[in-house]
Amino acid sequence: MDTAIKIDAAQVGPQPFATNVPLRILGVDPELGFAGGETQVLGLTLGLLRRGHRAELACDPRGELYERARHAGVECHALPIRNSLDFGAGLHLRKLLARERYDVAHFHTSRAHSMAPFARGHARALVVTRRMDYQPNRLFAPYLYNRAVDAVAAISNEVADALFRSGVAREHLRIIPSGVDCEHFRAPDAAQRQAARSRLGLAREDFLVGSVGMLEERKGHRYLLAAIAGANRNYAKSLPIKCVLAGDGSRRDELRALARNLQIANHILFLGMIGDARQVLDALDLFVFPSLKEGLGVALLEAMACGLPVIASRVGGVLDSVEDGVSGVLVPPSNPEAMTAAIAALRDDPNRRLQLGRAARNRVLESFSMDAMTTKTIELYGACLLESARKS
Repeated sequence: MDTAIKIDAAQVGPQPFATNVPLRILGVDPELGFAGGETQVLGLTLGLLRRGHRAELACDPRGELYERARHAGVECHALPIRNSLDFGAGLHLRKLLARERYDVAHFHTSRAHSMAPFARGHARALVVTRRMDYQPNRLFAPYLYNRAVDAVAAISNEVADALFRSGVAREHLRIIPSGVDCEHFRAPDAAQRQAARSRLGLAREDFLVGSVGMLEERKGHRYLLAAIAGANRNYAKSLPIKCVLAGDGSRRDELRALARNLQIANHILFLGMIGDARQVLDALDLFVFPSLKEGLGVALLEAMACGLPVIASRVGGVLDSVEDGVSGVLVPPSNPEAMTAAIAALRDDPNRRLQLGRAARNRVLESFSMDAMTTKTIELYGACLLESARKS
């Protein structure tokens, strides 16, 4: 049986090198949708611009990132990437790098990373961010992560561990957690909370549990529904717990059918995709994150930043963000009974909910803010550029 090999963030990767010299940085993200990763890319780019760097993006002009970034004032270059073998896209990226003379090319997705070999020698440093906690292909990983780029930013210990097991060199890894905009994600005032609950048709006395994320098997929503059913059986003579799920995905219809089978359909709200998670978070009494696998969990961090008490599965990068019993409650994955007990305990203890929510926000402010992520990323750029200069 394999034993997890945890990577110590203080001991891996190029050592930090602070620089106040403005850098020219190109972020590469060709995805069409706008998920948690794209939130991070845009947040980082804006953070770099605020620090005085020239930060631009190469992305698909049909994608939402392209539109949102341009609307925010970011210079965007059209770069559709069809697949990891898109030779034309690679040549186009090479020409862009050579023409604009960037200091750093930062690849943010797997398809973007596949273009790294084309970029070698056309930017002073190449960096890739890895957000997924499954092991990459062991055949290609040593080349793509050890030789095609100068450093790898893993968003959690779990992600770094998976890379290390696939042959990625320890010295190439740096742990840089995802960041949250803590100015935007904060506890609502009374008027904001009431408005959010009114939009959902909730009464003041309703107890609302919620989750935000794609409706896919690995997100574990089926166990949350089972936990809600269990909790409501225990509260048969009182006001039933209500639950809202924000997000869409391949399991949507299956989850709706499950809610009917569990006889809780009247207490479950399926909202589909929403533009801003605060539309839901402002209305909640409790946030539950039932994932079976998770690189880190930006939706969880956003809920914590809003001062919500959280219950989360004890998996992956969640272990980096939630201190069990301090900034949240951890339960075993795919265990609705444990989740039911945790939900019931927090429903009955408003003081405990308040205590956990305050600790959760402090945890995010200290270690998972967008500003902290930007600072650590700039340090990584500087370390890579210092090493590049030393070798030249």
